[in-house]
Amino acid sequence: MHIQHFAAFSRDGQGGNPAGVVLIDQFPGDEVMQRTAADLGYSETVFAAQQGSQWRVRYFAPTSEVPFCGHATIALGAALAEAHGNGTYPLVLHDGTPIVVEGLVQDGSLSATLRSPSTRSQPLDAQTTARVLAVFGYHHDDLDPRIPPARIHGGASHLLIALRDAEGLASLQYEFEAGRQLMLEHGVATVGLVHAETAQRFLARHAFAGGGVYEDPATGAGAAALAGYLRDLGWPHGGTLEILQGQHMGVPCRIAVRMNARPGEGIQVSGEVRRLVAGKLA
Repeated sequence: MHIQHFAAFSRDGQGGNPAGVVLIDQFPGDEVMQRTAADLGYSETVFAAQQGSQWRVRYFAPTSEVPFCGHATIALGAALAEAHGNGTYPLVLHDGTPIVVEGLVQDGSLSATLRSPSTRSQPLDAQTTARVLAVFGYHHDDLDPRIPPARIHGGASHLLIALRDAEGLASLQYEFEAGRQLMLEHGVATVGLVHAETAQRFLARHAFAGGGVYEDPATGAGAAALAGYLRDLGWPHGGTLEILQGQHMGVPCRIAVRMNARPGEGIQVSGEVRRLVAGKLA
């Protein structure tokens, strides 16, 4: 099994979220894919098997399979562009949902753009909101009233908390097992915490204890879900968002988002990609 290593959503040639990419003729057993992802230790590893004109894809975090992963899909787009040329590649998720990724190699640089599955959102009830705040050590006064707590979805589900001040993001900490139980009980990939610097520029952090990782450096699925939620709220996004993530971990990441005004439609998520040497950030 040949494993390729990329950092997706890198920023100015640095940082990015590491992902393993495995292009294969057919999927090995689930236990093999799970063990491979655990051994790599990245937040996700994507396995892609070509079937006709499409690629079937499956994503594994260190402790479990996840339905969709944005940064691993961006890494996959770069790998496909290197292997088969620039272009748009149809993908099929494990549940049969079709998406696409476009990979580009240009002047030695790698980038990719995906279109996410459909989006949806719903407000968080008071009890769940209180529990999230307690696990992460925040209070109701810390919340941005313009973006109420919500359960959001863009291929994977997330709990979202928007903070009034950027300082709240910098102080993020939580007890891992409490966070893991929260995410597993609510069936979400991450708990996302964001701060709106402007209407089109967000700072983000995503706790990912449910997948066996304390924090995810860049969360493309979360970016798509956030964009869908803001669209549902009537937020003045103007069709684009810039989401900066990972800087609190020393791993700067930038996620570019484009969307139209049609509720529920998939979100376009783009980013730069760096190939990693021996699986390590260069």
